[in-house]
Amino acid sequence: MILELEQDNLQEIVSQNPKVAVQFSASWCGNCRIMKPKFKKMATEKDGITFVIVDAEKFPESRKLANVSNLPTFAIFNQGALVDETQTNKADVLAELVNKL
Repeated sequence: MILELEQDNLQEIVSQNPKVAVQFSASWCGNCRIMKPKFKKMATEKDGITFVIVDAEKFPESRKLANVSNLPTFAIFNQGALVDETQTNKADVLAELVNKL
């Protein structure tokens, strides 16, 4: 399942779903646009993980959950807790992160 946040409620999604992978991005970010289809494709291949895309500029409270300082940032949450995060434009690094769930 993949969601694109329409309100600043990532905390709610993380607390309601056992395993969550998040892409923090922005419309002006070229690497974010490159990684978005890869992130969406991964969502179709992984069962039991909720994939969420967050516009880091529109939703500052959601951004704080993973201490986002650079884009794109990818973060994984398990049982409501941040497990790990990384900034990358490489699909294999993203896959390694998601495989930790």
